[in-house]
Amino acid sequence: MPGSSPTGPLLDPDTGGFCAVVLAGGTAVRLDGVDKAGVELHGRSLLTHALDALVDAAEVVVVGDPVPTERPVTFCRESPRHGGPVAALLTGRDALVRAPRTLGVLAVDMPRVTAHTFRRLHDALLGEDGLAEDVDGARLVAPDGRHQLALVLRTDRLDAVRPDHEGQHGMAMRHLLRDLRLAEVAALGEEHRDVDTWADLRDLAEPPG
Repeated sequence: MPGSSPTGPLLDPDTGGFCAVVLAGGTAVRLDGVDKAGVELHGRSLLTHALDALVDAAEVVVVGDPVPTERPVTFCRESPRHGGPVAALLTGRDALVRAPRTLGVLAVDMPRVTAHTFRRLHDALLGEDGLAEDVDGARLVAPDGRHQLALVLRTDRLDAVRPDHEGQHGMAMRHLLRDLRLAEVAALGEEHRDVDTWADLRDLAEPPG
């Protein structure tokens, strides 16, 4: 992306303006309790797909059990474990070394999300001066209107609405985000697809169309 674009410097890893949290600590009940991060699609783990989608992030925290990765990341777990997506997101946010202007959030089971997806999310968030004052973030929306766990948030706005530690456990993501003004970005192709079941994984492994 051209350096003159407001997205350019923000997504330059050297500036630390964009960091990300990967949510990888769910129970995966419909996948027989397997660790989703290690599930493979086309010979690559779902976590690898997620990290590729966040290539522009200066720092990535993975909330889940540690596994080998090609890219340096920080692993952590929410306490108590399996506290849900809000607890995981905020635990990951607190584990960041940098203080980013924007924070990407991605569920580990969305292998069709790419770096281009996150650039479009940033474009929906950014104004001419770098951050649109009337928008707190942007989220990916499936064709049926569902809000997916692929989003970008202004870190200061997230910090302003976060509950205390006790209130995070078991909180639904929609409750955390309800007071934030989020731009909606329509999913392209299969970006909205996730892996909840073995059938989902099989379907994603087949060639599109």
